[in-house]
Amino acid sequence: MENILASTALFHEMTAEEIRQLLPCLRAEKKTAARGEVILQAGGKTKRMGLVLSGSVRIEKNDLWGNKSVLSRVMPGEVFAETYALCREESMPVCAVAAERSEILFLDAERIVSPCDSNCPHHRTLIRNLLMESVQKNLQLSRRIFYTSSKTIRGRVLSYLSDLALRQGSTEVVIPFNRQELADYLSVDRSALSAELSRMQRDGLLTVCKNRFVLYQPQDEI
Repeated sequence: MENILASTALFHEMTAEEIRQLLPCLRAEKKTAARGEVILQAGGKTKRMGLVLSGSVRIEKNDLWGNKSVLSRVMPGEVFAETYALCREESMPVCAVAAERSEILFLDAERIVSPCDSNCPHHRTLIRNLLMESVQKNLQLSRRIFYTSSKTIRGRVLSYLSDLALRQGSTEVVIPFNRQELADYLSVDRSALSAELSRMQRDGLLTVCKNRFVLYQPQDEI
């Protein structure tokens, strides 16, 4: 497992041996979650953050009337719930749900930000990496606010896909969501989203096959 962790952003620039030394200090515990299983419940508190080893985890916001909004999807090598694990008295307003069968490594967040007595260099590296992970999370949330600022479904889809194309460096993009998850992420109705995607294909803006989109730039009229 240490070799896998060495390839993650949280343990960046650390060797497998350094990680092996750290894991007991961080009270690491690996668990497996079935698809659809709630890993962390809204309204609860947590002392531990999660790192996805395999599978993926959805971060969802559900209201009393059953409306669901997908805030993000956490992929292998990424972390979740780190903010609430550090703010231990703060109740979580969101759920963490396994989008598929997933392996999660739980870590005591307080042990991360409180260096051990020896103040070892690799522990300081871990703190720096966690800070960078938090910065990336803030950027993701800012992007979602930008995507959902449009009043139309087409505007939201174009904003999201255009940003992905820019970041992936290609007009052929793969999204981490299925159709329902994309609708929840953009805060739109699934049927309305499917209808709009069909219209966008007819208008020559894109083609779509499952979670793969090819985007076409408008051609100047001669």
